[in-house]
Amino acid sequence: MDFAFTPEQEALRKEVRDFLAKELTPAVRAEMEAANEGRPLHRSACETPLLKALFQKIADRGWVGISYPKEYGGQGGDRISQYLVEEELYRENITVSLGGSGAPAIMAAGTEEQKRHFIPKLISGEFMFCQGFTEPSGGADLASLRCRAVADGDHFVINGQKMYTSNAESATHVYLMARTDTTVPKHEGISIFLIPMDTPGITVRPLWTIQNNPPAPQTTTYGHGRTNETFYDNVRVHKSCILGEVNKGWRVGSMGLNLDRVGAARYLISVKRDEDIVNLVKKSMDLGDYTPAKDPAMRDKLAELWTEAQVCRLMTLRSMSIVERGGKFTYEGSAEKVWAPEHGVRTTEAITQMLGQYGQLLNGSPHAIRSGLFAHNVLGSFQSGINHGSVQVMRDQVARRGLGLPRAKRG
Repeated sequence: MDFAFTPEQEALRKEVRDFLAKELTPAVRAEMEAANEGRPLHRSACETPLLKALFQKIADRGWVGISYPKEYGGQGGDRISQYLVEEELYRENITVSLGGSGAPAIMAAGTEEQKRHFIPKLISGEFMFCQGFTEPSGGADLASLRCRAVADGDHFVINGQKMYTSNAESATHVYLMARTDTTVPKHEGISIFLIPMDTPGITVRPLWTIQNNPPAPQTTTYGHGRTNETFYDNVRVHKSCILGEVNKGWRVGSMGLNLDRVGAARYLISVKRDEDIVNLVKKSMDLGDYTPAKDPAMRDKLAELWTEAQVCRLMTLRSMSIVERGGKFTYEGSAEKVWAPEHGVRTTEAITQMLGQYGQLLNGSPHAIRSGLFAHNVLGSFQSGINHGSVQVMRDQVARRGLGLPRAKRG
């Protein structure tokens, strides 16, 4: 792997930084603060005039879907350039990443018709997917899902419930995992469906999170005030909604999750907290009779966390390099999903200890540090080890796919 960026890539990074310095005016930032409740801004969710104009300028510069083929609405560029753009924008709480959108899985397993239908509209922001995976009874054991899809001629009829379906209230489609065969081992009877959210029989009900009251400040990691539970009551869909083959959905879903984890957004979720605390301390923050920047133990701990953060970054770049070269991408995304969330938890815990009582004050308190950013990060950090695949499950995938270890014998 070459650790250096090309002159063209460095020029692209500077172009993005110059753009943000010019375009993120106080008025734009005010609209961002009002619109996103701590979560990264996505084009499909922006309704205010200044934010619409901002995203249109980003699109006009070709910074969305850089690595996707031109015939599907992308730019036909390389993944590292896409990474650089995503990294600079995400630091300002703007996301143009298609990770988590279903696009990587559709590109890898979809029919030509599905690619031409979905990918351009995902890039433009006209379409937005939510993910219907987790269920109330399954927890981290996703393969135990009970949501059923029963064949009926050229259609399937779906019944069941999903939990923690984030963005279901604003998504246009759901990337749904359902059981299509109950007579085979649990991993072998699952299919993936791409379903419009306005299909009759789908109900969305909010689940308010601990970040809802008071609302998390902008740039909070996992600052979403809302997730959802979704219900599927005799939802009838055509068989053309299936992504990949019938009963092969476990492989498609695992591959899609692995590909979704590759990108700047995933890396920055884990390390932006390190950047926030380092930048705060470098400004000679003073907590009464205690100045963290003058404390050797504090500086030593920050250096340790920063070093761990760079491991997150290098693991992301390694994964992108493998995908860019067309190499075999098997366990690398799972390894990232172990290291990065656990690093994030260690960071938030350490920051809370460093900042003491003031670091525990939430948004709205007159004495809160950075509008309660670090306190809200603590509230959201622990879910990162569970959602999008628990770290325990990811360790198992690293062991079996990466190291070739056998399954444990069951007594």
